[in-house]
Amino acid sequence: MTEAREYDVVVVGGGNAALCAALTAREAGASVVVLERAPREFRGGNSPHTRNLRCAHDAPTAMLTGSYAEDEFYADLLRVNANETDESLARLLICRSKTCTEWMSKYGVRFQSALRGTLHLSRTNLFFLGGGKALMNSYYAAAERMGIEVLYDAEVVSIDVRDRSVRLQPNDSRGVRLQPDLRGKALILASGGFESNLAWLKEAWGDAADNFIVRGTPYNTGVPLRALLDAGAQPIGDPRACHAIAVDARAPKFDGGIVTRLDCIPLGIVLNQLGERFADEGEDLWPRRYASWGTLVAQQPGQVAYCLVDAKTANLFMPSVFPPIIANTIPELAVQLGLPADRVSDTVARFNNAVRPGAFDLEVLDDCHTRGLAPEKSHWAQRLDTPPFWGYPLKPGITFTYLGLRVDETMRVMRTDGAPMQNVYAAGEIMSGNVLRRGYIAGIGMTIGTVFGRIAGESAARAAR
Repeated sequence: MTEAREYDVVVVGGGNAALCAALTAREAGASVVVLERAPREFRGGNSPHTRNLRCAHDAPTAMLTGSYAEDEFYADLLRVNANETDESLARLLICRSKTCTEWMSKYGVRFQSALRGTLHLSRTNLFFLGGGKALMNSYYAAAERMGIEVLYDAEVVSIDVRDRSVRLQPNDSRGVRLQPDLRGKALILASGGFESNLAWLKEAWGDAADNFIVRGTPYNTGVPLRALLDAGAQPIGDPRACHAIAVDARAPKFDGGIVTRLDCIPLGIVLNQLGERFADEGEDLWPRRYASWGTLVAQQPGQVAYCLVDAKTANLFMPSVFPPIIANTIPELAVQLGLPADRVSDTVARFNNAVRPGAFDLEVLDDCHTRGLAPEKSHWAQRLDTPPFWGYPLKPGITFTYLGLRVDETMRVMRTDGAPMQNVYAAGEIMSGNVLRRGYIAGIGMTIGTVFGRIAGESAARAAR
């Protein structure tokens, strides 16, 4: 057997958190290797599908309107998570989010203002020029300039936390021989959740998981996460808890990304296969509410639902990559969607009769609501009465899972006995359950990866010295 090659820091993963950790560790003078399971053309984990990062700021900037105070950010996080989070880590995340823009810019990341149709985000979220793909290309280019070694098709088979060694599949998908064993003075796990492991999803969700769409990379199967849990790492989060949104039901099983997302829900009504409404489409501002809709749809018969809008609002949201199903009457639309026309017509009629007059305003929690329905629609309720009518089929689109590794404020992985693992750190989705317990607010996944990735890189480099 060949002797394992040693680095100061071994980073398992190739997305935003992993590269932020690697770049930071290298800044501190550490030798670094990044193990990306995907081939080069699919590198980056879920990050190439992202658009923005949520960040606190005290005053308007060139790309952000108004201010977004740390306490407001924290209140938004608590609100969607039913007041459950690790407060010290959440506060650390929010405070350090203020420094992200300057640090990212140093590595070639560029930004732009929020586009029309990106609901309620111009004040709270910073958008990447060119999207997540451009972001990751900037980071990988910087890694190459700085002498960070990147191994692609580097599938991790096992991890030994005692000597921080990683065993790789000895041959990659192209038959290229890889160094099968690597060792680090410090190890950083930034390899995402287990959302692409369909068997593991079924353990949590049962047969309903068969109908889930995985929005991101097919390479996040949770092997490093399982290895750490088996080695005595302390878990955090519910196996069923995840970032799951409503996506177009016509999306591919894997890697469809953000273009399959549907943001029309607050502008219309959502029906299940029986032609009935089942949730309040206007409960809250969309960035605080959209990630609850994956679970809501997952709880419906067949894990499918349908969103209906009319001509008044049909062009106010970012469209899916798939065209809407269009009809001139509600019964015709119901038939095209495969729904019972009489039931859908009755549901729409009852909804229309329950709508109360108000001043429609997408930028705030307006006073357009219904009265006399179960469930009511709290805001942005408008009668569906202006043809043509549009319909979209919906399925649960899972982005990443929250079950992960408990960490301390230096990103050290904690053991079940309460002690930290020696020189083993985690960042990104694999430890997101420390902060995210039930819900999600738009852009915070990239904040978690950027802030905690940098902290993990700082800590690992310091430990390696």
